[in-house]
Amino acid sequence: MPDIDIQHSHTMEPQQARAAVQDIADKLTERFGVVCRWDRDTLHFDRSGIEGQIEVAPSSLHVTATLGFLFAAMKGPIESELRRVLDKRFS
Repeated sequence: MPDIDIQHSHTMEPQQARAAVQDIADKLTERFGVVCRWDRDTLHFDRSGIEGQIEVAPSSLHVTATLGFLFAAMKGPIESELRRVLDKRFS
């Protein structure tokens, strides 16, 4: 069961939503050294202590992440920041 599970609706065209998710992934890579890869419409990301995915659907995003021991202590701030970024990019 993931530690973070966020559903977020959007009204973007599929290509726009995917591009916006890629922008988020690029920032995660730059700031935190996260490794990202696409598998169809799902962006998988991981680094030591965190593993997750962002699934891009026609009218929603589904973000899930499993946190390791150290990141689990920061679940609240991580989830809040994810929600803030999603609100900013997809609202």
